[in-house]
Amino acid sequence: MYDLVLKQARVIDPQENLDEVRDIAFRDGNVAAIEKSISASEAIESHDLSGRLIVPGLIDLHTHVYWGGAAIGIEPDGYAKASGLSTLVDAGTAGPGNFTGFLKHVIEPAETRILAFLNLSFPGIFAFSKEVMVGECGDLRLLNPAACLKIASLYPDDIVGIKVRVGLTASAGRGVAPLDIALEVADELGLPVMCHLDNPPPSRLEVVSRLRKGDILTHCFRPFPNAPARMRDGAVREEIIAARERGVIFDIGHGQGSFGFVTAEAMIAADFLPECISSDVHVLSIDGSAQSQLNTMSKFLALGVSLNDVIAASTSGPASAIGRPNLGSLIPGTPGDATVLNLDQGDFEFTDVEGLVRTGNSRLTCEARVLSGRWHSA
Repeated sequence: MYDLVLKQARVIDPQENLDEVRDIAFRDGNVAAIEKSISASEAIESHDLSGRLIVPGLIDLHTHVYWGGAAIGIEPDGYAKASGLSTLVDAGTAGPGNFTGFLKHVIEPAETRILAFLNLSFPGIFAFSKEVMVGECGDLRLLNPAACLKIASLYPDDIVGIKVRVGLTASAGRGVAPLDIALEVADELGLPVMCHLDNPPPSRLEVVSRLRKGDILTHCFRPFPNAPARMRDGAVREEIIAARERGVIFDIGHGQGSFGFVTAEAMIAADFLPECISSDVHVLSIDGSAQSQLNTMSKFLALGVSLNDVIAASTSGPASAIGRPNLGSLIPGTPGDATVLNLDQGDFEFTDVEGLVRTGNSRLTCEARVLSGRWHSA
């Protein structure tokens, strides 16, 4: 007997190259079977989902959900429920000095799975709000690699990498020094670095030339300056192409100031798609142009990216990036997480961080989540 059967939805699992109408069964918290037909009588609970999409549980690779502990943080479960997310990856809200509080007071009590990049800076992102904005990597005294190594070693099930923010805002013009420290810590741990880049200094070239295979450049479709493509002709920068060739991972990280349609259109025209689409949702961007993971994904549909590629960049792509590939598929035996989506048709407007507007004829919305094999309505 199965705990749950979902019937007759269009199942899209990019990791398995699956895009067909199927039934999915869950048992004991895992995916149990995917078949053309599974009788509802074989399950305690069943739902007919004809006309809907079922995808592996969506993953937002770049969020800030240290709610109550950092000014930047939003409440995780309400956000995840609205966007159909089974996994939130916090992008360095907490550092070595406060990660244990984040773990005990937010990560462990949450209904939604939360994994985290540990911020290189001891206090994490400590001053990010409408009222106060201070980059945590601007003071090199706060960057203690031994403290990072100690905390990341204590919590290997929860910490998936090291986060560093560089740029005029995030590191007060300290150049690549914070990135070099982060890379040393990550190398000792065998984990990736996720690197934020805002306005120079440092330059895009200085940053991406340092990133290794498996490291993540977030805000990868940011507007000028430090954009990955030239604005005058749309050509992808040589250092960006070289970084992809050696295995650097590109993540959108929309946020309040890091996703521009002009850049995105140039990159897509060059067939340079991101491995990961993420929202960078935080206390400011949730009410701005980013809004949510589903809104960010829908922007890529409006830009002409295929539905399957958009789903891959929110499932198998981020799952691979954090070294948890079993979270990005619906293969029997994997964790029983799935997202039930509607692909709404109509006329929809989308806005980037510079106020530019693009229109699309489809939009993704959430109907339900399955978490550990249990049905949760949106």
